Amino acid sequence: MQARRPAVMIDALAAIAPGTALREGLDRILQANMGALVVIGDGPDVLAVSSGGFLLDAEFSAQRLSELAKMDGAIVVTPDASRIARANVHLVPDPSVPTSETGTRHRTAERVARHLDIPVISVSEDMSIITVYRGRYKHRVEPTPGLLARASQALSTLERYKHRLDTVEGTLNELEMRDQATVRDVALSLQRTEMVRRVADEIYDRIVELGSEGRLVLLQLDELVAGVADDRLLVLRDYAADAAFDRAESALAGLADDELVELSVVARVLGLSGNDLDAPIAPRGYRQLHRLPRLPEPVIDAVVDRFGSLAKMLTATADELDAVGGVGAVRARGIRDGLGRLADAQLG
Repeated sequence: MQARRPAVMIDALAAIAPGTALREGLDRILQANMGALVVIGDGPDVLAVSSGGFLLDAEFSAQRLSELAKMDGAIVVTPDASRIARANVHLVPDPSVPTSETGTRHRTAERVARHLDIPVISVSEDMSIITVYRGRYKHRVEPTPGLLARASQALSTLERYKHRLDTVEGTLNELEMRDQATVRDVALSLQRTEMVRRVADEIYDRIVELGSEGRLVLLQLDELVAGVADDRLLVLRDYAADAAFDRAESALAGLADDELVELSVVARVLGLSGNDLDAPIAPRGYRQLHRLPRLPEPVIDAVVDRFGSLAKMLTATADELDAVGGVGAVRARGIRDGLGRLADAQLG
């Protein structure tokens, strides 16, 4: 899986995504077979590396940007790209700042972006491409049709991952009702959940780059991953050792891809031994209680604190449930009957 783009680059790509006035202006420059250098930011640090040009301070428009690109110098816009601050500016960044670029415009763009840590956009006249620089990061903007094709392919991958996750979680539900869950079953569920999350994050990054063209992709993505994050947290609450719970979620997200495929490594994130993946393990009951309708979180916490495991909840009487603070007779019968129906559905 690809690593997520850094937040600063995602913000820069959002600023030039399809549907924004800045992107419309950049597209106009490409269509006119021109080049451009656009700096997003007009603070004192930008002025310190600027020479010549003229003060404009005009409201931003795509037409103005493309017209100003006819001049050789850089165009400086405000951080929110609402106004064009200066035009025809000669940028003089620190020559000691490293750059991997060879063309004059791209070298200047990369050096300014590295030196000032602001977004700088270079439009190549010869290659007809848009490149965004921010700090030490660089991204070549892909045409929208190509991005949509990649997003569609990623959605297909996510659908397969989600189907496998649903299968694994269905198996875990059945095993929990039989009191036969093992460390392997729990680790597999968390592994599949994390895989789904990582693919979804990659798609979210592409949606940012797609801008207004990514609405349909976003709807499909939200539908696919609905509830996945909540389910992962409930699995952690059910099985993570007390000492490991606070860091378990971040530790799982921090695993490298080659570590994630090792169930023994995932088990250790839970604070469990990865040496015996077939060791039995009992759920506390959070996941199953959350499947019951209209059951408040404080009541769920109170029931788990009182019984400690799903197995004891399944055998508890209505009177025993009623004795838990905040439950009450009506809710006690609802919990008992609800858990019974879930058990019957899972065990056939």
